[in-house]
Amino acid sequence: MKKTILTSVLALMAFMLVNAGLKPGDNAVEFSLKNVDGTSVSLSDYADQKGMILVFTCNPCPFSKAYEQRIISLHLSYADQGFPVVAINPNDVEISPDDTMDKMKARAEEQDYPFPYLKDESQEVYKAYGASKTPHIFLLQNKGGKFKVAYIGAIDDNAMDAAEVTNKYVEKAIAALISGSNPDPATTKAIGCTIKTKS
Repeated sequence: MKKTILTSVLALMAFMLVNAGLKPGDNAVEFSLKNVDGTSVSLSDYADQKGMILVFTCNPCPFSKAYEQRIISLHLSYADQGFPVVAINPNDVEISPDDTMDKMKARAEEQDYPFPYLKDESQEVYKAYGASKTPHIFLLQNKGGKFKVAYIGAIDDNAMDAAEVTNKYVEKAIAALISGSNPDPATTKAIGCTIKTKS
């Protein structure tokens, strides 16, 4: 009997984990987080934009580092078209001391980030979105004043070598939105480091 109950509980937990977070078509979750410049940045601050390239990323992850210049390029290419980048660091600093606000600020200055780099200190935002890796993209579209999720997943199909990329998922998804259609695919598998969560 106890074994059956335990199995049922584990199955329910697995179901909840699989179904946690947002999916394409869902309303985006509002957030208000501290930026490396000391200001507070909210999703609602971007109400005049067509959308947002929301990326959960961090300092030390090799995948985040490999994608860093591509994330910067996305902002430089698409901010003027209404799709700016906003980066959120979800890692717990006790587990990942390289992700403190001071080190985030140093990284942003060193790499000359042209976009906000926010700290999800409570870890509530990444959980609400369902991010699991760094980097993990949530492309949002502003539809009548409400942000909706249009695409979730990877930036492209080659995490470690930008020169070998053959499918630029985020760029294609934005092009689809600009043309009035839905991204296809709307989801891909995010490749990166596991988010460091408080125990």
